[in-house]
Amino acid sequence: MQAHTHRHDHAATLVKGRLRLAFLCTCVILVVEVAGGLVANSLALLSDAGHVVTDLFALGLAWFASAQAARPANARNTFGYHRVGILAALTNAITLILIAIFILIEAASRLMRPEPVQPLAMFLAASVGIGVNLAIALGLRGAGHENLNARSALLHVLGDVGASVGVIVAGIMILLTGWTLADPLLSVGIAALISVSAFRVVRETLSILLEATPPGLAMERLVSDLCQITGVRNVHDLHVWSISSGMRALSCHAVIDDLPPSGSAPILDRISQMLLEKYQIEHATVQFESTAHTSHQGHCACTSDALYCDLNHCGEAGD
Repeated sequence: MQAHTHRHDHAATLVKGRLRLAFLCTCVILVVEVAGGLVANSLALLSDAGHVVTDLFALGLAWFASAQAARPANARNTFGYHRVGILAALTNAITLILIAIFILIEAASRLMRPEPVQPLAMFLAASVGIGVNLAIALGLRGAGHENLNARSALLHVLGDVGASVGVIVAGIMILLTGWTLADPLLSVGIAALISVSAFRVVRETLSILLEATPPGLAMERLVSDLCQITGVRNVHDLHVWSISSGMRALSCHAVIDDLPPSGSAPILDRISQMLLEKYQIEHATVQFESTAHTSHQGHCACTSDALYCDLNHCGEAGD
C-alpha cells in the first residue's frame, strides 16, 4: 500500500508539473496570436487569441486544483482536496460550452458580414499556436488518461489546435478562391467538436459529484465476486463511488461466521486484494457482522433499493 501511495503521489506531481509548463507555453501562444491578429487585421486570429485566454484560465485553474489535491487530509476534509480537481474540470467544461456558443454567434455574424484579412500573417501566427499546443497536448495526454482535471485542460488545448487549423484552412481557401465564408463555416464545425467533448466531461464530473457508481463497474458482478470469497456468507449495504477521477471507494457490510478479529483478518485481506486487483478500489471500508447480528435491518440509508442496500445474494452460500 505504501508503494502504491508513492506512485499516486508521483503521478499527481507529474500532472502538476505538466500543467505548469502548459500554462507558461500558452502565454507564449497568446502573445504571438495577438500580435499576428493585429498585423493581419484578422478577426479570426484575434478570436482564436480570445480562445487562448480561456485556455490560460483552464490551465491555471487545473494547475491550482492539482496543487490543492496534493494537500494532506485534515479533520475538516478527511478525504483531502481531491474534489477540487473535479470542480475545476466541471468549470472548464462549462467554459468550453460557452466558447462554443460564442463561436457560433461570431460565425453567424461573419456569414452576414464577411471581413477581409491578410492570410500570410494568419498562417505564421496560427502555425506557431498549433506547434506549441500540440507539444502541450502530448505532455498532457498521458496524465489526462486517468486524471479528469488534466483531461478537461487537454480538451481546451485541443480545441485551440482545432481553431488554429481552421484559421489556416480558411486562410488558404480565401487566398486561393476569395471565398470568405470558409472561415465562419469551419468555425461552426470546431464549435460542434468542442461541445461534444465538453458535454462528456460535464456528464462524468456530475456523476462523480453525485457519487454514482463508477462507469464500467457492474454492481451485480461485484456482489458475486464478494460472495465467492471464502468466509463471506452475505453482503448488504454496499456503496461504491469515486472520490475523484480514478480514485474509487467502497463501503459494505459483510456477514461472516462468529470469529475473533484475528480469525476474520484473512477474510478482510482476501476482500481487499480482490477489490484492488479486479476493480481498482483502493479505499474499502468493510464492516463485519456475524450471522446473529440483525440490528442493521431497517436502518439502511437507502431501503428502497435492495440491490445495494439490503443484499442477500450470498444467502444460499451460507446455508
